[in-house]
Amino acid sequence: MNELYILRHAKAVASEDGGPDRERKLTDKGRKAARNLGEWIAAHALRPDLVLCSPAARTRETLELILSSFPNRPELLYEAELYLADATRLLARLREVPKSVGRVMMVRHNPGLQELAAALIDKADSPLAGKIALGLPTANLACFEIAGEWAALRRRGATLVDLVNPKE
Repeated sequence: MNELYILRHAKAVASEDGGPDRERKLTDKGRKAARNLGEWIAAHALRPDLVLCSPAARTRETLELILSSFPNRPELLYEAELYLADATRLLARLREVPKSVGRVMMVRHNPGLQELAAALIDKADSPLAGKIALGLPTANLACFEIAGEWAALRRRGATLVDLVNPKE
């Protein structure tokens, strides 16, 4: 059984603050939410083997704040193609994950990330699926189980087992 953790970056400064979108940093509230999420990750012993991260400042900063929560340091890949990718491209990227990797975390931003999470859910009528349909807020983590290999991952091909909101 493979595991996929889809993490939306924590709250970042507004884009109208003058800087380029890629360089938006986290707010104080965002840093606090990321640290809270890191505590949840440590308590539940999430241990990705591989982290695929957008190169945007807000995703890198979120990842840095949770990285020490993992029992073992995962392989980190910062991939430019993840920055503007839609759900179809993100799914294609997951299919490229080697068979030897059992647990993957993807750290990104919307809209593609929420679209990917919604597309993967095998039971669209579950309570957790309903929450994803309403949105994937910042610093939220969707945890999936995948029965097959990464190369065979399809839409409606994963079970959403948890949705973590650091505010709750």
